[in-house]
Amino acid sequence: MKSTLLSRGVLLTAVSTLAITMSACGSDDTATESDASSESSSSAPMTSESEAMPASSDEPFGSGCSAVPAEGEGSFTGMTDDPVATAASNNPALSTLVAAVTAANLGDTLNTTDDITVLAPANPAFEAVPADALNALLADVPQLTTVLTHHVIPGRLTPEDLAGTHTTVNNDEVTIEGSGENFTIAMDGTILGMEASVICGNVQTANATVYIIDQVLKPAGA
Repeated sequence: MKSTLLSRGVLLTAVSTLAITMSACGSDDTATESDASSESSSSAPMTSESEAMPASSDEPFGSGCSAVPAEGEGSFTGMTDDPVATAASNNPALSTLVAAVTAANLGDTLNTTDDITVLAPANPAFEAVPADALNALLADVPQLTTVLTHHVIPGRLTPEDLAGTHTTVNNDEVTIEGSGENFTIAMDGTILGMEASVICGNVQTANATVYIIDQVLKPAGA
């Protein structure tokens, strides 16, 4: 009888010890899996929505863009469907430029020339020129043609390509300085001797990229 009781006691002790050991091993495995999961989660790259969706560089920029109609043929969307002279004629911010282009008989030429960049003086740029000087310019078609073609550069210049010295359709040069959304033309390159700035840039038409500026530019030798 003692032998039987002893054997049972030894057996119970062994089973109890085995159960405790298995329980401890299971706890360690669970902790290890939890730690691995935590490490994997913490090491995973965090990508924000703004990083996944970079800002577009194709949109018009500049404070002067507020003068462009929000809807209709003269809006940014409406202008993309028309060649540049026609697009400008639908934009009230460029009405004086359109009158000058019409006086110089350049509308068809601008409309039918592929891939150009136009530095387009806004209405206040022309209004700043003394009336007698402006009227004289509008009446002198050869000189007016020289001035207007000085504002046109072959090829579509993106904002990234805008800074630099470019040959114009007038076969002279215009130098643009700056980067990002800030571009200027030195004061010696304008009719009034004041620095010109791009006030609404990267405006797209069917055949041109337009940069609206706040000064009328002066051709070389003028």
